[in-house]
Amino acid sequence: MTKVPFLAVEGPIGIGKTSLAKKIASHFEFHLLKEIVSENPFLDKFYEDINEWSFQTEMFFLCNRYKQLEDIDKDYLKHGHPVVADYHMAKNMIFAKRTLDEGQFDKYRQIYEILTKDMPQPNLVIYITGSLDTIMERIRKRGRKIEKNIESEYLQQLSRDYKQFMNEFEKENPDIPLIRINGDEMDFMQNQDHLEKILNMVNEQLTIKGASK
Repeated sequence: MTKVPFLAVEGPIGIGKTSLAKKIASHFEFHLLKEIVSENPFLDKFYEDINEWSFQTEMFFLCNRYKQLEDIDKDYLKHGHPVVADYHMAKNMIFAKRTLDEGQFDKYRQIYEILTKDMPQPNLVIYITGSLDTIMERIRKRGRKIEKNIESEYLQQLSRDYKQFMNEFEKENPDIPLIRINGDEMDFMQNQDHLEKILNMVNEQLTIKGASK
């Protein structure tokens, strides 16, 4: 695991990952890595018919994120420049397990394992949780056209999938700190005190690793 700070902010769709990653990047002067969502040509169709377009959608995201992380490793981490990303590569498996059928998932998993074998892994993860009401409200506020057809049942199941994954991740990776943020109680986008509390938690972990600002 690299000693250069490499943070990942994760959580369900719409919970505020990018917003928090931007604030962390600005505060600590880290490079910001944002996943590219709008460029996925299958996403509109995916939200309209998940079963029909899931494999194409997940493969596009997997290849795109692979390329992003490859570039980040080459251009930033290997030169000692800290990075904060608004996703963790492992999110690919969270979505794929839910949306792909058994045959598709087996093929996808094999490709995922090949691509991620030598990828840099975040050494600090921030996980934002939230109720369905909070998620739906934040999705409504940001007003992305491609998200207007997302079903509440899908979002609710996705939140459960994230919770299960993060619980397992924490057990399997005891050396990687996991900061849990309750999005129902902490509105880091509107409340400066809440944001400061989160930044302090991040700084505490960076200090423990000897990499504070």
